[in-house]
Amino acid sequence: MRTFHITWITFFFCFFGWFGVAPLMPMIRDELGLTKSEVGNIIIASVSATIIARLLIGKLCDTWGPRLTYTILLAVGSIPVMLIGLSNSYMSFLLFRFAIGIVGASFVITQFHTSMMFAPNIVGTANAVTGGWGNLGGGVTNLVMPLVAAGFAAMGWVSDGDSWRLAMVVPGVILLVMAFVYYRYTTDTPAGNFRDLARTDAAVRQKKGKGSLMEALRDYRVWVLTLAYAACFGIEITVDNVAATFFIDRFGTSLIMAGAMAGIFGGMNVFARALGGIVSDRVGKKFGMRGKGTLLGLLLVLEGVVIMLFAVSGSLLVAVVTMLVFALFLKMANGCTYGIVPFINKDNIGVVSGVVGAGGNIGAMLVGFLFKSEELTYVDAFQYIGIGVVFIGLLVVVTKFQPRPVTVVKPRELVFEQ
Repeated sequence: MRTFHITWITFFFCFFGWFGVAPLMPMIRDELGLTKSEVGNIIIASVSATIIARLLIGKLCDTWGPRLTYTILLAVGSIPVMLIGLSNSYMSFLLFRFAIGIVGASFVITQFHTSMMFAPNIVGTANAVTGGWGNLGGGVTNLVMPLVAAGFAAMGWVSDGDSWRLAMVVPGVILLVMAFVYYRYTTDTPAGNFRDLARTDAAVRQKKGKGSLMEALRDYRVWVLTLAYAACFGIEITVDNVAATFFIDRFGTSLIMAGAMAGIFGGMNVFARALGGIVSDRVGKKFGMRGKGTLLGLLLVLEGVVIMLFAVSGSLLVAVVTMLVFALFLKMANGCTYGIVPFINKDNIGVVSGVVGAGGNIGAMLVGFLFKSEELTYVDAFQYIGIGVVFIGLLVVVTKFQPRPVTVVKPRELVFEQ
């Protein structure tokens, strides 16, 4: 349980580093003179590096273990977070934003570590709670970072226009602190760290697969789950990126008010993702993996329908209400997806988690091109997103999810010498 809590808290703070600049983008846009297309490129860059990082991190979890992998990721990821304030042009800001994207790979480690710590009958719930409470950081970031920037400006340390630069040092320092905490106070498994279990049968089975990426990619169910996660988490981080700007441009709200409303979207993670995992586990007990898959598909269909309603909202109140409704279905779908992932290939949990997790960022990158387009408004972009999510949901409903048999390693005989 100590590892459980440290894991979600660490993932929570990773969102401060990953999306700390998102609610400050209207300010940054004005200071650097960014065009709509350039802002779109920045949104795409923020999730692009995460795709590669998640694939790599999944394999490292299977070989190095989550404790060491997370520690290194936090230490390395903190560097571009703290240094992005040095940006003075579109290109330099774009490169820093791209580099920060590796912090998003923290999700794979979070889900892998929880899968190693909890029994099959509750692993869906455990994964959903750590993922949901960690994702809550995406909402809290939208609320807190504008206040942090305003606080530095109010103290006279920097000008209003440069306050975002100093504000980003805060999440960078927090990531360094969490790197120490994770290394010092967690273990890879309930029985100990990977290197301490090198001679146990459990470790032999874990190392046998060594994170076979090709084996995972040959499984069509992995691809379907990848699409599903693109349609839920991919949309979530896209909304984290554009929500504040959307509310300012469409309804004329202030920066702090827009950040607060975007924070409400992320705040649904307090319970919604966990609810998805809990329901998934209960449906799984009664209807098996087929039931879990059907539940996930239906959640995605509902998510897509309400996104389309959100896009055409004529007032701020209606926009907020529909945003909360589609956030509920979206975040439940997040939890439901990783209620299925640990059962797909138990010999390569890290790799499967990494591939599916990367799918979320692939989805965010692709829809980022919609928000980048000069011909499409944000309303048009959300409409197209809703249609795509509905189709993916229908695909998930007709997919058969059956767990792959686990590799059995026979215990070695013990030889005693007289």
